[in-house]
Amino acid sequence: MELQSQHFTRKAVAALADEAAAAQRDAMALFTPVVREAAVQQFGDFEALRQHVKRIRRHSLDNLDYYLARFELEATNNGNQVHYADSASELNSIVLDICQQHDARKVAKGKSMVTEETGLNDYLKRGGLEVIETDLGEYIIQQAGETPSHIVGPALHKSKEQVRELFLEKHALGERELESISDLVGEARSVLRDHFLQADIGIIGANALIAETGYSMLVTNEGNGDLCANLPRVLIICTTLDRILPRGEDATAVQRLLVRSATGQPQTCYTSFYSGPRRETELDGPLETHIVLLDNQRSDILASDYREMLQCIRCGACLNHCPIFTASGGHSYGWVYPGPMGSVLTPLLNSLEDTAALPNACTSCGRCAEVCPADIPLPDLLRDLRHQQSQENIGSPRWRMGLRLHAWVAARPGLYQFLTTRVMSILNKLGRRKGSFHKLPFASGWTDQRDFPSPQGESFMQQYKARRDDRE
Repeated sequence: MELQSQHFTRKAVAALADEAAAAQRDAMALFTPVVREAAVQQFGDFEALRQHVKRIRRHSLDNLDYYLARFELEATNNGNQVHYADSASELNSIVLDICQQHDARKVAKGKSMVTEETGLNDYLKRGGLEVIETDLGEYIIQQAGETPSHIVGPALHKSKEQVRELFLEKHALGERELESISDLVGEARSVLRDHFLQADIGIIGANALIAETGYSMLVTNEGNGDLCANLPRVLIICTTLDRILPRGEDATAVQRLLVRSATGQPQTCYTSFYSGPRRETELDGPLETHIVLLDNQRSDILASDYREMLQCIRCGACLNHCPIFTASGGHSYGWVYPGPMGSVLTPLLNSLEDTAALPNACTSCGRCAEVCPADIPLPDLLRDLRHQQSQENIGSPRWRMGLRLHAWVAARPGLYQFLTTRVMSILNKLGRRKGSFHKLPFASGWTDQRDFPSPQGESFMQQYKARRDDRE
């Protein structure tokens, strides 16, 4: 996927102007936090499990070489072929080579953010293969020629009416109404069934890799992952090095956090563990299984001050609770990973200079850190990236000068209080009659979207001093 994060501001402005899409995002912003909170409360001691998984993930990353070697040994003993890819292009090349070895023509593909990161679909298409996304959300956006807007719900930005029009256009099935959601799902199921049966290769991702057994774990709600894994004669699992965990019980602990944080469910419809290709006594499953482990700068992140980002379990909770994401939508971020986790990960996997707007797409409200099941200090990492931008003089000169001027004034409390008190007094007098300002100099970023309330009397410090003096 081509990086377009440098256009974040322009894309966000366009997203805010789309009133229908904005209303849909507002509904999601109200609904998803409530569902997650209910699931967390019903679980019991969610925080204890959160800290337990955090320790496991840290231990796994601290001993990554050992657990990768153990996983490779066990996975190979199970009959899998394990490949390592240093870069996105190398993963794509490995997968295409496997497909060509088997004279494959059609690929049935499960949801995978890793292959979105590497641009695998387009690469395979250029190699002459037909690639069909089988997750319903991914299938919808593939038919629309779009990219995912959310790491868990790729088509959350689409309304029922938009999906209906898309299916009527793309599926040559004659006259039909498709009035209900069940009609749409039923049609997608019938269309995808043929693709499952005709596929030569199945490609899926993995939520966890288990070192002690060589198994991979996949969490889905539709069962398409199992169909991709078991119907084609060859299975390819694409994931990243940091998915490794020591034991099976560690994977299930992650799963309990992941599902509640992502969809508010106590359990997904399908949690599958794949051991390897079909054995002689088994009736189904792939005849050949490949596991492709992608690095793509994860080793560099592991050795950096941002290593905590590798603890992310891709639940999407930080997206659902972020006011910037819910206001501007996922496509504004211009790459695979949106929201707070994307504002950290995208600069680390690409160039900080080309993604300069993302670390600044933050209100510092801290909600992302509060809900992150991996307990990643996302606001701290975003501040570190902004500090790095300042040190490397990244960003527009006007922006950098404004921040330096603000820092210079803020470091002098007396001057800061003098200026803010005077400005508040002036605004209070000018806006007393209407109570707000429709336009203000140097504040168009605010007033273009909403009125600026007129300050009501004294500043906080003035009120604090007055109350303190009264008590004395």
